[in-house]
Amino acid sequence: MKKGLLIAALGCAFASAASHADTIAGVYVGAQAWQTDTTGGFADSSSTADFNFDDKTNSSFYIAVEHPVPFLPNVKVNHTTLDNSGVTALDSSFTFDGQLYTANSEVATEIDLTSTDLILYYELFDNDLVSFDLGVNAKYIDGALFVNDRASATQGSADFSGVVPMAYSKLQLGLPFTGLSAYAEGSYLSFDDHELSDYQVAVAYSFIESIAIDMTVQVGYRNVTVDIEDLDDVYADMEFDGVFAGLELHF
Repeated sequence: MKKGLLIAALGCAFASAASHADTIAGVYVGAQAWQTDTTGGFADSSSTADFNFDDKTNSSFYIAVEHPVPFLPNVKVNHTTLDNSGVTALDSSFTFDGQLYTANSEVATEIDLTSTDLILYYELFDNDLVSFDLGVNAKYIDGALFVNDRASATQGSADFSGVVPMAYSKLQLGLPFTGLSAYAEGSYLSFDDHELSDYQVAVAYSFIESIAIDMTVQVGYRNVTVDIEDLDDVYADMEFDGVFAGLELHF
């Protein structure tokens, strides 16, 4: 009899532990469409030009894996496009790729830029009311810049890339039993003459909550600033910001 009770107790304990693990472990997959307004410019010296850019819809995709293993950080990978182009009548001269572009000339510019974030973080709080994550972000930036003087046909281009270590945090506040929540998430770094930041604030609504899957829509604002000095001989001071809408799946 005692042996049977012991086996039953162990079985209940095992089931309880498994249920708890299912509750706190999961995979998050999301996608966002981001209406991006781009300002600023670039050069091959600290005297960067200010360009006009068209509004463009960029995209972001991410996957995060959270688990119950102690001391082992959770992992999130986020890939974002930051592409844009435009035409500018220059207010002042600047140099790029060894070419001089003079004031009052009309230049076409193009930015092909992506950022990939590898984020390792810990959940310091995790409940229906408050969730707070803290960690580090290794942001890999890969970019190509192009300038074309429409009158003289002078052209220039430059490629740059690098990994930037950043601090990461996310705070989410929930309204229990409604599916509504709000969050602020961001990464930041400032050292020497470089400054990079990437943050977003949003309202989210979970419209499907089941044992198999949760589905959440997001609407918010995102801002990315890139202020770099002499990264692969590129100087840039640009800001990308605008509203976004997204969908997240939680398995």
